Amino acid sequence: MNDRAASDGFEKGEKRVIDPDLLDILVCPMTRTALVHDADADELISEAAGLAYPIRDGIPVMLVEEARKL
Repeated sequence: MNDRAASDGFEKGEKRVIDPDLLDILVCPMTRTALVHDADADELISEAAGLAYPIRDGIPVMLVEEARKL
């Protein structure tokens, strides 16, 4: 286990859970529609925009230019 994994409490490959209250207020910056958490890929999915926003070190990166096209 490296220092980063030790500091945030997660081992590589472990699935994170997004706080439901946070997920309720986060929206796609492009479409302003709700997001779905994909725990396997650790991404927030905007079905309306066809984009997947990464979650890095437990923090959602809500920048369109950082999103992956689905």
